[in-house]
Amino acid sequence: MKFSFNRSKTNLREQNFSYGEQDFIDLISYAGLEEQKNHLGLNDKYVRLLFISGYPFVASSGWLNSLVNFNRSIDVSYHIQAIDATQALPKLHRKITELESTKRAMIKSGKIIGPEVTDPLESATALRDKIQRGQEKLFQISIYIALSAASLDELDKQTKLLETTLAAQLFYIKTATYQQIEALQSVLPRGEDKLAQKRNLDSSTAALTFPFMSSELVQEEGILYGVNKSNNSLVILDRFSLHNANSIIFAQSGSGKNYAMKVEILRQLMQGTHTIVIDPEREYSLLSDSVGGSYIKLSTRSQQKINPFDLSTTAHDSADLAGHIQDLTEIVSLMAEGLNPREKAALDKAILAMYKQEMGRPPIFEDLYAELHGLGQLKLCDRLEKYISGSLAEVFNAQTNIQLNNRLVVFDIKDMPESLRQIMMLIISNFVEHQVKARPKKRLLVIDEGWLLLEHEESARFVSGLVRRARKYYLGVSIISQAANDFLDSDYGRAIASQSSLRILMRQDTTTIKNVTDEFNLSEYEQNFLLTCGKGEALIIADQNHVAVKVVAADKEHPLITTNPAEVYG
Repeated sequence: MKFSFNRSKTNLREQNFSYGEQDFIDLISYAGLEEQKNHLGLNDKYVRLLFISGYPFVASSGWLNSLVNFNRSIDVSYHIQAIDATQALPKLHRKITELESTKRAMIKSGKIIGPEVTDPLESATALRDKIQRGQEKLFQISIYIALSAASLDELDKQTKLLETTLAAQLFYIKTATYQQIEALQSVLPRGEDKLAQKRNLDSSTAALTFPFMSSELVQEEGILYGVNKSNNSLVILDRFSLHNANSIIFAQSGSGKNYAMKVEILRQLMQGTHTIVIDPEREYSLLSDSVGGSYIKLSTRSQQKINPFDLSTTAHDSADLAGHIQDLTEIVSLMAEGLNPREKAALDKAILAMYKQEMGRPPIFEDLYAELHGLGQLKLCDRLEKYISGSLAEVFNAQTNIQLNNRLVVFDIKDMPESLRQIMMLIISNFVEHQVKARPKKRLLVIDEGWLLLEHEESARFVSGLVRRARKYYLGVSIISQAANDFLDSDYGRAIASQSSLRILMRQDTTTIKNVTDEFNLSEYEQNFLLTCGKGEALIIADQNHVAVKVVAADKEHPLITTNPAEVYG
């Protein structure tokens, strides 16, 4: 049946809420409303109103998180009313008397007294004593839920899913059958409880129904990431206690992503975490100088070298060597601008033969060139010529002369030609991985402008594998990118995101927000937050926890990490 609502418009007109022929109340009114016994037709959507009818016997922190975090279109309304103790105590006395009489009758008849009698009796007695001492107050609470969907079938599915989700926490819900209008009025923010589906709770239990826990993230052994935007509490997190220690940071340029990463690095260093940074834009030089880190500038003129064939592991066992050969295949494929199956097979054979030789030193590119030439791979040799005896021989055809002993090591590749940056990022990552395998310790590898590694399949496949394997070697990989779409439109990019237990999302624009929202199952509030948040504000997702934070550096930290020209050169 259809309803129309007649509302008084006098006050609104007096306040000049008019828009030509349509006044304000017409603009916000429903276009149409149809009531059925268990749902409403509201404009072009279907809405079902429900209420919580059964609660678990024991309350715990976050016991309604499953409702608050239900990832569907849902509105939840709480109605809480204090009860005068002088009215509550006589009812409690009467209930306790009834339960004690039932208990005595069961004892007299020789029946076994079960928890259905003892538990309510103990609970009622304890509550009465606390109320009499002033330790607790009594409240009546009603919780109503409005589910909406585009179709009736979808609405039924969401209802069933919600029932199952809440039943797992021993909450039971019912549809407000033949009372959908009354239930809708109870959900609207008018403070009217038309259904009066109330449950008595003491003040401690009533407080636990509020969703404060859903926006808090505090771990004793972690570092400070920022200040909680919801309640000004501190967000303290130990990324190494999560499922894995990997992280991604997605943000627009100028949102403060590098600043946030440098704040974390400083605090990780204080916790004894060694950190390696691949820096394509020279963002971390001041930080390295501030803490006495090793700053390695790699370019076509640099005297500092990395030999990708330097297998820096404790033993050349077959499993380790096989993995290393696969990584080298990806690097050489990127340098040769792709390999066909025959060339890949020849390359695998050449690398294996090269490592079997007793050279007394790690092999270099010219050794690989000789092996390939001996196998008749002349076309592949031609494509690799510039790295062995051509203009880039001084960059790649040399022995490693750097170490990762310092607690902070920054690889600056800004002066590397853009066509070589991706190759060098891959070589550095491979070098770090094998150093980590040889000497596992608590480490971070930070890859700035990580979208560069997704431009070619070889580098994308390599970094995806690195992220997947990092946990085995006590390594956390942090990838920073301002190109969220490039990441999330790539299969390897999505694999990296799924293998990162810590996600830090900063300001997005309208071109990226849809992909980010879909990938991380963000709520409408979180989506709006990412579109409007200020510099240094972020949404942190740690496993299943979502928290909006403001990244704040201490007064003594800020001068060590800022790259603001006005502050650096001012």
